[in-house]
Amino acid sequence: MLLGVPDVTPAHDGVDCLGADCRIDPSVSVMRFGQRAGVLCLADGVSIYAQTRLVLGDVLADPGVGMRIGARTIVNVGAYLSGEGGLEIGADVLIGPHAKLLSAGHAIDGGDAIIARNRITRAKITVEDGAWIGAGAIVLEGVRIGRGAVVAAGALVRRDVPAGMIAAGVPAALVRPRRGLALPGPVPAQGWGRRVWARLTRR
Repeated sequence: MLLGVPDVTPAHDGVDCLGADCRIDPSVSVMRFGQRAGVLCLADGVSIYAQTRLVLGDVLADPGVGMRIGARTIVNVGAYLSGEGGLEIGADVLIGPHAKLLSAGHAIDGGDAIIARNRITRAKITVEDGAWIGAGAIVLEGVRIGRGAVVAAGALVRRDVPAGMIAAGVPAALVRPRRGLALPGPVPAQGWGRRVWARLTRR
């Protein structure tokens, strides 16, 4: 007997492709409209816990609309995952309770004074294999979380987090590399990532 763990299910409303041994709580909701195949796909062994919301919106609005979740990834209770701008989550990822991955927003400059009338902005979020998004963290559109990276609980992530690094805070900043781990990714080529990487890896 497994208490508090969703049962294995062969299908779930709104999910187009469902791998073997996926566990999806009946309270998980999918928001989508329009018809397009293969927009929401889960690989083998994905677990999605209670009260999680998977948002696609109008699947015909943009060719980038879609969500893919890799094998054995766990999405904990109350998470909000947006594939409106595209969301790619790798294998063996941990998404903490009440985390939010927001791949779309609203334009705030120009246009109408009423925000709801302005265009939707979209940019794909990528979470690479083995990363951990902590409880209550928010990842904004266009961000890449590298392989094995950690986003601390409650962090607000607006910039890429390189592989093997820990990011924390509001807004999130790189704290340090994970200890005792061969850094799995290349040194960031430029910008804030390279400067912070150089400072942290000197320790």
